[in-house]
Amino acid sequence: MFSVTLLTVGKLKEAFYAQAVAEYRKRLGAYCKCTVTELVEARLPENANEKEIQAGLSKEALLIRARIPKGAWLCVLTPEGELLSSEAFAQTLQAVKHSGKSHACFLIGSSHGIDAGIKAQADLRLSFGRMTFPHHLMRVMALEQIYRAETIQAGTHYHK
Repeated sequence: MFSVTLLTVGKLKEAFYAQAVAEYRKRLGAYCKCTVTELVEARLPENANEKEIQAGLSKEALLIRARIPKGAWLCVLTPEGELLSSEAFAQTLQAVKHSGKSHACFLIGSSHGIDAGIKAQADLRLSFGRMTFPHHLMRVMALEQIYRAETIQAGTHYHK
């Protein structure tokens, strides 16, 4: 069975987001094994300067690299990434599966972003648009789009 890991930097606190994440993880269970892993966000001063931010991102990068499943296809969610329709995203995931990969890993970074080195190693840098979304909501949105992609591939009526 295909496996999906969603790596997130930062802790999910709001119950309504946690309920939505749980719902999409449950739905995804029919199509793949889905794991959500929270990583610790680097503590930075209130008004961190660029050097402090980069040091924090480097610390987070060490945690991220340690948790990316070996041999997984890596997709980084980032505002400057590629814009795809749901259908094109479904085709991308289908191509990953057909390439022989058995694991896809999606990454949502911290409130300060993602280390440039992690972005460079990604197989896909994906954007959900030019707007800014709360990172907690992005978990729900990412899982929903992965679920939608699976239902498109399966030919179900979820995607209309």
